Formats: sequence, structure tokens, C-alpha cells
Amino acid sequence: MNVQHPAHPAAGRPQRTLTSDEEEAVRSTRLSNLVAALIMGIVDPVPSPSPMSEAEGAWVREHVWPRRYRAIEAKYPFGFYRWTHCQKGSCWNCLNNRCDLCVHRQRGAPDVDDNTDWVENTRGRAVAKLIVRPDGSPCVWWCRCPCPKSDPAAPEADDPPAPARPSDQSAGTPAAGGRRGNRSAAPVDQAQGALF
Repeated sequence: MNVQHPAHPAAGRPQRTLTSDEEEAVRSTRLSNLVAALIMGIVDPVPSPSPMSEAEGAWVREHVWPRRYRAIEAKYPFGFYRWTHCQKGSCWNCLNNRCDLCVHRQRGAPDVDDNTDWVENTRGRAVAKLIVRPDGSPCVWWCRCPCPKSDPAAPEADDPPAPARPSDQSAGTPAAGGRRGNRSAAPVDQAQGALF
């Protein structure tokens, strides 16, 4: 279901276009990891400015990070643990030119979640909530695609579906626009959610 979302501060950050080398890195990723990266929005992450160069970051990842981090990091085209929620890129649907199914237009979209990142100790136990913004606001994922994330013509998220007409049900036919069997009678854009 399309729902209206307020303007989001992360919406102003640009959508990134991958270079040909980066596209090759994505194509060479194992399919299960690529699907996971698409779902998480890290196929085209948008890096924030960093005081550390890429070479310095690579050294830290190699010499300081625990082995479990390095193992997961190596499975994804541009890494896994180095991206916070607000550095994620475009969603799977927008990357496939299905902006009408953008995950941020759906009920329960990622931007309504807590999107909490955690600081872990050396044993992997979460010890503190990571808040990277100076004002204390959470770092959330907001799809980088410039497509509109709300539809003024869409019903509000709390609107109940229209009831079926009694005459249709008593005649043994599905409600208007419905289907036979145990499938949902709701239109696809309401029942579908995001395609991942």
C-alpha cells in the first residue's frame, strides 16, 4: 500500500551511479549475497565524508576488525559492516525501474523501523547504541532514487479496505476485483509489499 511519508533528511543525499569496475564487482558477487545486498540497500552505498582514507580504512579492516567481521565483509561487493543505515543506496525495486514498488512507499517501510546500529565488544555482544548524528536523531535508510516516495492520491495507511457487496458474496462470486481461492482479494500494490 502506498503511504505518505514526511520529507526525510536523508532524501537530499544523491543517488550514486556505479562505475564499470563497481558494476563488475556487483556482477561477480555470489547470488545469495547479491540478493541480500539488494534487500539491505548496499548494492550502491553512498559513503559519507570520512577523516580516514580508503587505504587507512582497509588497513583497519584487515588488522583491527575481528575475523567474523572480515568474513562477512568479504562476501558483499562493497562490504557489509562499513555501511550505516543512512549510507544505504537505492532499493531493489527502484534499481529494477519499479519505482511504483519502492520499499519506502510501502506500509512498514524501512524508514519507519528503529534502524539501530550497535557498538559491540570484542566478544560480539552489543554494548551501546550507535548514534552518528550530532543532534541525536537516528541514522535511517531512505532510498536514494529520486522517485517520489509518496502518492497524494493513495489512501491513508489506516483506511480500512472497502467491504465486499453482500450480493457478490451470496452469489458465490468473488468481490469486485477479487480472486477465487485463498489468495488475497486486495489489489497487488496493497498486498504485495516490496518485491524482495
